[in-house]
Amino acid sequence: MLTFFTRKIVDIIFNNLYDKKRNSNNFIGVVFVGTKEITNPDSLYYSVDDVVMERGEGIYLYDQEGNEYIDCASATFNLNLGYGNKEVIDTVKEQADKLIHVTSSFQTDAVNKLAEKLVEIAPDNLTKVHPKVSSGSGANEGAIKMAQYYSGKTDVISLFRSHLGQTYMTSALSGNSFRKEPFPPQISFGLQVPDPYCSRCFYNQKPDSCGMLCVERINDFIEYASNGKIAAMIIEPISGNGGNVVPPKEYFKQLRKLCDEHDIALIFDEIQTGFGRTGKMFAADHFDVKPNMMTVAKGLGGTGFQVAATLTEDKYTGLPGYTHSFTYGSNVMAAAAACKTIDIMQRPGFLENVTTVGHYIMDRLETMKEDFAFISEVRGVGLMIGVEIVKENNEPDVELTNYIAKRAMDYGLILRTSRYGFGNVFKIRPPLTITLSEAEVLCYRLRKLLEEIK
Repeated sequence: MLTFFTRKIVDIIFNNLYDKKRNSNNFIGVVFVGTKEITNPDSLYYSVDDVVMERGEGIYLYDQEGNEYIDCASATFNLNLGYGNKEVIDTVKEQADKLIHVTSSFQTDAVNKLAEKLVEIAPDNLTKVHPKVSSGSGANEGAIKMAQYYSGKTDVISLFRSHLGQTYMTSALSGNSFRKEPFPPQISFGLQVPDPYCSRCFYNQKPDSCGMLCVERINDFIEYASNGKIAAMIIEPISGNGGNVVPPKEYFKQLRKLCDEHDIALIFDEIQTGFGRTGKMFAADHFDVKPNMMTVAKGLGGTGFQVAATLTEDKYTGLPGYTHSFTYGSNVMAAAAACKTIDIMQRPGFLENVTTVGHYIMDRLETMKEDFAFISEVRGVGLMIGVEIVKENNEPDVELTNYIAKRAMDYGLILRTSRYGFGNVFKIRPPLTITLSEAEVLCYRLRKLLEEIK
C-alpha cells in the first residue's frame, strides 16, 4: 500500500499537472472535453448520453474525441476483468472457431466445464447448476420457479429498495414503486419487507441494540400480509442498486433461522456481488450463511460476455428444464469466457488485490468524508463501495448526487448512482484488475471533483 509520504508526493505531482495541463489530451489526471457535437440517432428508441465510446482497455474507456475515463461502474457492474481482457478474448476466439452456439438440449464441453467450476467455487451445499438462462433476471425467475415447484407454495419475499431485474416478475418483486407504476398489476405473490439499512432504519433502531428487529418483524408480514404460503425469500447480500448497503453479519444468521423455521428457500442474488467483487468469490462467503439457491450473472462473463446461471441444492431440481429455458442460455462462447474468468480469479493474489485496493480506496474516501460535509457515510466490501451524499439536515441529497455523477466525466470518471435506493449514493466499483497506482489516480480525480463542489 502507498505510504502517506508517497501519497503526498503523488498529490504534488498531480496538482502541478492539473494546473498546467487541464486542457491537454495527454493529461493522465483529468479528462479533456472535446467539442464535437453529437446527437442521438433518430433510430434509437431511447435516449442515451451524447458521448460516443470507441474503445476500452483495462479500467479505462476512450471516446471518439480521445478522452480517457476511469470506469468506476465496470460498465453495468459486469466487467470484473475490465475492458478487452486478452486471455478471455483469445479463449472465446478459439471456441468460436469450433462452435459458437448450439441448442442447450445438447451437451458441450464448455457448458459442462462451467457447471463443474461453479459447483467447485460455490457454497458446498449448492451442487446443481441451471445454465439455460442468459441474464440475471432470468436466473432469479428460475430460482423462484424452482422454489415454487418444489414446495407447492406461491408467495415470495423480497426487500424494500431491492433490484432483482427488469422482467415483469423481477420488476414486481423489486422494492421500488416507480418500477411498477407504469404497468398493470404484475404478480399477486410478491411481498416486500424493510431492508437492513442500519443508518436509515425503518424501525428507527440502532444496530447495536435492535436485536435484528428487521428480521423479527418479517414474521408479522408472513402472518398478516401474505397467504402464509411462502416459497422463497430472495435477497441481495449487499444491495446492488439500493445504496450499497452492507447488512450486519447477525442479520443473515437470524434470516437463515427464520427461513428454516418457516420452510422458506433462501435465495441469494449474487448477480452484482459475485465473482470477486467483494474480495471473496461470493458475498455469501463473508457472512457464514449458506443459501438454498444462488443466482449469478454479470461478472461471470469477465470482460462483457452474457452468461448467467442458477445454483441450487439438489432437492430443488425437480422443475423440468424446458419450463425455464432461453434461446441463448448455455451459449458455448459465453461459457468458455466464464470458465476462463473463473480460472483467472482463482490465481494466487487476485482476490487479495481486490481487498488491498478496496481498503486503500475506502481509506481515501474516509479522509474525503472528513473534508466534505456532504458525505455522511462510506461503506462497502472489497471493490463494492458506496458514498452517501446528504444535506445539512442529513436528509438524502439526490440533486447533489446526480450532479456529482454528471460532472464526474469532466474529471475523467464514470460514476453511477443508487437510483433504486434513496438515490443519494454514488458507487465506486471499478474492474477488479485495478492497481494501487490506478486507484491513486481515481481518488485524485474524485477529490478534485468534490473540491469544485465544495
